[in-house]
Amino acid sequence: MRGDLVRKLLARVLTTGLAVLAFLVLALTGATGWGLAIAVAALASAAVERRIRPGADGVAESVLVAAAILVGYARRLDDGFDPALAATALVLLGLVLLVGPLRQAGALELRAANLPVRTWTPLVAERLGDALLVLLGLVAVAAALVLPAWVALVAALLVGAGCAAVGLDLARRRFRPPAGGGPVGRALRRHQPEFVLYFSAPPGSEYQITMWLPYLERLGRPFLVLLREPEFLPTIAAATSAPVVFCPTIKTLDEVLVPSLRVAFYVNHGAKNSHCVRFAQLTHVQLHHGDSDKAPSANPVSAIFDRIFVAGPAAIERYARAGVEIPAEKFVVVGRPQVESIEVRREPTTGLAQPTVLYTPTWTGHHADANYCSLPVAETVIRRLLARGATVILRAHPYTSQNPTSARQLARLTELLAADRAKTGRAHLWGAAAARELTLTDCVNRSDALISDVSGVISDYLYSGKPYAVTDMGVDGDDFVARFPLAGSGYVLRRDMSNVDDVLGRLLDTDPLAAARWETRRRYLGDFPADSYADGFLDAARRELEPGWDPPAPRTPGGAERNLSAGV
Repeated sequence: MRGDLVRKLLARVLTTGLAVLAFLVLALTGATGWGLAIAVAALASAAVERRIRPGADGVAESVLVAAAILVGYARRLDDGFDPALAATALVLLGLVLLVGPLRQAGALELRAANLPVRTWTPLVAERLGDALLVLLGLVAVAAALVLPAWVALVAALLVGAGCAAVGLDLARRRFRPPAGGGPVGRALRRHQPEFVLYFSAPPGSEYQITMWLPYLERLGRPFLVLLREPEFLPTIAAATSAPVVFCPTIKTLDEVLVPSLRVAFYVNHGAKNSHCVRFAQLTHVQLHHGDSDKAPSANPVSAIFDRIFVAGPAAIERYARAGVEIPAEKFVVVGRPQVESIEVRREPTTGLAQPTVLYTPTWTGHHADANYCSLPVAETVIRRLLARGATVILRAHPYTSQNPTSARQLARLTELLAADRAKTGRAHLWGAAAARELTLTDCVNRSDALISDVSGVISDYLYSGKPYAVTDMGVDGDDFVARFPLAGSGYVLRRDMSNVDDVLGRLLDTDPLAAARWETRRRYLGDFPADSYADGFLDAARRELEPGWDPPAPRTPGGAERNLSAGV
């Protein structure tokens, strides 16, 4: 996160500095060639800044660069007043002032993929800033080559015509909207979706939604994916054949949430979820994007949903343990369908000479009380594993790179693994090889044991029946298992790593908790047949699509109904 701020600041300083320098060189010196070169460098810097800061406002810099280029152009032509060059200056000034507002207006329009509609206006509006930078670059080249001024004027008029077309279409949409709604709304009404998968999250969170898309598609009902951030549109559209729509404002939700919809599914507790929950005609179902003993897994915000799908009874108990009062009838135990392809090892495997260990450090979290990341002490664990002849699969959380300190710690671990692979030939995996070329299921199936922080990975790994160790990065001491019960069926690594050898011995050699894990597995992942495990979710989701259905109150492992609204 701090690294992102530094990159944005450097990009801003570089763009502004080059724009000012170009203007000063061209306006106050005779070094026209150098000044034009610096102006082009300023434009390139502005283009890079747009990638780092998509909402960057570069009007002042664009005015300076345009003025500098025109001064250099006039000096190169040396023909006195040139009407074509003056007209070019006026067009460029108008474009510099209009591109930003047009881009902002276009950003408020619906965008869609996997729908038979053409939404060209928002796409063109989004690229107007890039078009302006290219235009200024072309004018600078024309100046450097001493081309006639009408060449620059023609290029400016072409870009101006595109801006005019975008502006007119945006004005028509805003002040004279079609009586039957826009093209996206009309296409969705023809599609007749029965449910919507609603998604809002920070960059890098695609995994939260892609893990659910295959199972929602297996329902065999038409649906749509509704996004609140535009950067997810290409990725999610490529992951499904269902319509994917980006809604930039609350108002655009009215057009997208068509009458055929009955259910809205959510995968996190994003703040923008409330924008959709207000539609009372829908049944709102929270799916979550993992099951763990982390504090966010018992978020009180869950209470706003009509249904809360949970993997097993342990998730219901988690809310009660955290003092979150939610009526029992809101919970539906559906299992964790994503684990259905995990291979189950029924018989304990102990004393392996060269085990394969999966290590999955989590990220530092948004707040200190949700920081379960073990990367600060991970080097000790990795060195001990290598000393035991283990092959390591290192799969870090997608958000790890947002923290520069965590990124450096992770880089150190990859250096250790790379050096050991070169020395011993053991096929350690890390980076893209572990996180993109393999799925989490692939990593689980390839491993003999897991070392993880408090995270949803442990719940998924629990399905395999294989042993796992959990890092205690807090100061809970003997209370750690009470706070994170899933650790009770694993082996707890202390923060100071004082028991690392003992834990690795039990994890990889003796595994005394093998029998206890099966009961924990049922509590955390439900009691569903292995050959049809995902049907627990599919059946529950299909029932939600049937009007008038209410689920029975969930039962605790002992069979008695638990009234969470009473806090028992």
